[in-house]
Amino acid sequence: MTATIEPLLQSPRLPALIEELQGLLAAERTRRDRFYAELTEDTKAEFINGQVITQSPATFSHVTAVKLLSLLLHTHVERHGLGYVGAENMLIVLPRNDYEPDICFFGSVKAALLKPTQLKFPAPDFVAEVLSPSTEHLDRGIKLEDYAANGVAEYWLVNSQLEQVEQFILREGRFAPVGTFGHGVMTSQAVGGFSIPVRAIFDAQVNLRTLGQITSAG
Repeated sequence: MTATIEPLLQSPRLPALIEELQGLLAAERTRRDRFYAELTEDTKAEFINGQVITQSPATFSHVTAVKLLSLLLHTHVERHGLGYVGAENMLIVLPRNDYEPDICFFGSVKAALLKPTQLKFPAPDFVAEVLSPSTEHLDRGIKLEDYAANGVAEYWLVNSQLEQVEQFILREGRFAPVGTFGHGVMTSQAVGGFSIPVRAIFDAQVNLRTLGQITSAG
């Protein structure tokens, strides 16, 4: 951070630049308040860097991947009492931006603080985003940076077209890539004991068998 702002600190225009930034942030806060006021349960939208981003309709493969992964994660978390799993339409409120991730997980500490009437939620411990052509640049860009900056411990990027998953782990404030998986078993580091075949995210029959293993596990 210091290296980023050092040129500004040395500039004689610093006071004017700060004043300009304060004006821009004030206008952004006004737009953000309007975003909150106009948001409904039926709207899937995010507030990113001062702009409202509405989500396009999802493909069948996208919806299927969200459904299958959230089902696996929810079943495992409930089976072992690990916390809470949310899927879509949960507004994650970070210092500057608001996101509605496809799937998120709150560990037991954060989950215990969630209220029945709550509309705004803190940074989760785990986030999975299923990529879409219109939003992939956000998932790989600002969201990857923002989730890491706010302590999300693990991030999965799910490509429903290639049937692959990229796994990232938080290390020293940044996401470090673990690998890209199309086959074999993936093991979460943020969700205790959550280990699944990658194919279970994309294949309904593999998903069903995996669910049986989760529910029968000791």
